[in-house]
This record gives sequence, structure tokens and C-alpha cells, in this order.
Amino acid sequence: MTATVFVIDDEASMRFMLREVLEAQGYRVRAFADGREALDALDEASVVVTDLAMPAIDGMALLAAVRERDRDLPVLVLTARGSERAAVLAMKAGAYDYLAKPADIDELERSVARAVEVRALRSASRAHEIERAVGKPLVGESPAFSRLVRDARRVGAIGAPLLLRGETGTGKELVAALVHGASARAKGPFVRFNCAAIHDELAESELFGHARGAFTGAVQAHAGFFSRAHRGTLVLDEVAELSLSVQAKLLRALQSGEVQPVGAGRVETVDVRVVACTHRDLRAEVSAGRFREDLYFRLAVVELVIPPLRERVEDIPALVESFRQRFCREYALGDVALDPALIDALARRSWPGNVRELENSVARMLAFATGDRVGTEALARLSAEPARPSDAASTSELTLRERVYGFERAAIEAALLECDANQSEAARRLGITRASLIDKCKRYGVALGRAR
Repeated sequence: MTATVFVIDDEASMRFMLREVLEAQGYRVRAFADGREALDALDEASVVVTDLAMPAIDGMALLAAVRERDRDLPVLVLTARGSERAAVLAMKAGAYDYLAKPADIDELERSVARAVEVRALRSASRAHEIERAVGKPLVGESPAFSRLVRDARRVGAIGAPLLLRGETGTGKELVAALVHGASARAKGPFVRFNCAAIHDELAESELFGHARGAFTGAVQAHAGFFSRAHRGTLVLDEVAELSLSVQAKLLRALQSGEVQPVGAGRVETVDVRVVACTHRDLRAEVSAGRFREDLYFRLAVVELVIPPLRERVEDIPALVESFRQRFCREYALGDVALDPALIDALARRSWPGNVRELENSVARMLAFATGDRVGTEALARLSAEPARPSDAASTSELTLRERVYGFERAAIEAALLECDANQSEAARRLGITRASLIDKCKRYGVALGRAR
């Protein structure tokens, strides 16, 4: 991928010279007279070359803003000859290098080349750290996905309560794991509680624990999810599904840092960072009276929105390849290839179930592979959802029943796949009973696999 160098200088002649030199070296160059314009497009930059003395926003302020946005982005500063003190201050503030104006061409070329290499090494190292923390690769280079990863890393370091909002299947739990891995709690427990998968009367016991004999069947004391997540991160998945009474108790725990197990006469102090996830708009839920406003503000100190797959379509081929490699290993298939025409067709399809549906579809196609190559004939095994049309006006060809059918079937198949056909766990993740799961599988013709 061609590196993009941002050139920022209020002198038109300097911008012209730098552009000519750097484009001759094969870089893509974007030149700005105002640093504020550059900051608006910073996601595209591989290296920043900026003057220090500028009227609107000077180089030091720009450097600070870049470091705040992306600490791994190298910044080269240009200083007037004799301004060694300014150069030293810039280096102490985090600049990668400095060059005296007028810049020596050879020195400029060498410095930018080294900065581009450093950027690539930092990105690779950061990606490795992220994958190790999350437990699986984060695939995608689209602006929307890159922005999400950068924001998640930054939020992880802050330590504030976080709300992750996004459609079903977009990877909220994966982002929560990334936030945990980027935080000071990375070596602590990472615990997930599905708020939609448990009856209201048991939610308090599961969240806060219970004492022995607290109720019929409580034959021994039980540690709740808050206690299990002590000094770590607790992910509250589908938090909008909690009843108002449980919401009130959750709010008290968040405010006080203390939990009281059901039936216990004592309280426990817990040190937990809460990451709440939901596919609902909690502001709308608050307006409708279904979610407490004070709890919303407590949970959403920071809010990140996970982009749906339709907003990062350019990542689909890379996602498909990542899934292909993983499932070839898991299914012991060897090296089964996917035809380019098939990958192109997958990129043009509508994915209402987002990344999870795409993952499930790749697994299904490979599971039925009979040779060392899979072509477009495998599309027949997918749900009835059509390819995404080039004309956006024709997206409503399917009936509502057909859309619900395709989405629900894909979600069930994905849950069974993720849980290795464990019916009880799949039902828990989907927020339904095991009996309901079995009924839906029979209705949609989904193979259940082994029971647990």
C-alpha cells in the first residue's frame, strides 16, 4: 500500500517543493496550508511533515493534536535555521525528527523513508499486541474500522465506563476485548454476562452472587459476575434487556463500588470496569421509559458505535480470506481456495447479520466443499438474501418475512458455530430457551449437532 505523506506549511512555494520531491519518491502527498484541515483527514496519513511557524495553528499545537489522536504516527517538523531550541522542544514533545529550512533534499528523503518504515513497524507491532489481547485477528483496513480500533485503544487506556452500541453481529464483544487488552486491567479477568439470557429473578443473583441458603436450591454460596471480574473488566452484553428493578441495583453497585450478595448480611467491595453493549439506542429506551436515565449516563461516560458491515464493505475480501484460513485449519480441509468471482459476489451481498453472518456463510461453504476450490455455485447454500444491488432503490425486493427468515437463520447458525454446537450455550447467547432454539432449528432446517 502506498504511504501517504501529509505536508503542512503556510508557504505555497514550500508545499510545492515538498510535494514534487516526495511524489518523485512514489509517495502519495496531501498538502495543507492550515493544520486544522489536515487534522480532519488524519486517518489517511502515514507520516506528517509540518512547519513549526504557522499563523492559524502552529506546529507545536499540531504535534500535540496528532499525538493525542495517534501516538504511533511519525511527525517531522521543519524549523528555521538557528532555531535549535524550537527543534529540541519539538523532539521532547514527541516529534520523530526535525529538519532545518530550507530542507536538504537528500536528508528529507532519508528522513521520510525512515518514518514510513517506523510507521509500518509500529502498526505491525500494535496489531500483534491487539491480536494477543483479543485472542483473534482484527481484520480490516477501511477508514471506519481503523478509526474504531484507534478509538478503542485510546478508550482502553482511559479506564472510564464504556457503552458499545452496534447492530447484532458487528463484533461488540471483540471490541470490548480490545478495550480490555489496551487497559491497565489487561492482566485481570475479562468476564462476560449476557443480560438477555437469564430470567429477571435470577439476574440479581448472577450479577451480585448469593449466600448459601438464600433461596430454595442455594446449597452453597455463589460468586456473582461482579466479584469474578474484580480488578478486571465486566462486559454487560445486551444491557438494555435488564428490567428496571435490576437496573436500579446495577446503578447502586456502579455508584458505590460495592455489591451485596442475595441473602448475605455483608457487602463486598469490587474494583470493576464495566463495558456495556447493546444493539438498541439507549437514548430512545430512556425516552420510552424502559431504561433508567441515571444508569445510561453512568454507563455511557464514553460511547463507541460499531460500524455495520455495509459501512466497511472494502473489508469483506480480507474478512473472507481470514475466515477461509481459519476454517480450513479447523475442518482439516487443507488449502481450499475460493474463486475470485465468489469473493466478489460475497462483497456485493447484503449482510444484515454483519460480520457474524459472513463468518457463518464462509464456514458453511467450506463445510460442503468437495474439492480444492469453491466457486459461485456455493452461493446456493446461503440464505435467500440477495446481492447488494448497484441501484439502492431496489433493496426492498424481499418481503419482511423473507428478510426475518434469512437473518434469524444466519444468527442461529452463527451461534451454533461459535459454541461448537453446544445448544445450551448457543441459546444463552441468542437470549432464548434451548427448547425455542431446537424448535427454530427444525423450522429453518438448521443442523443442531450434538446436545449439551
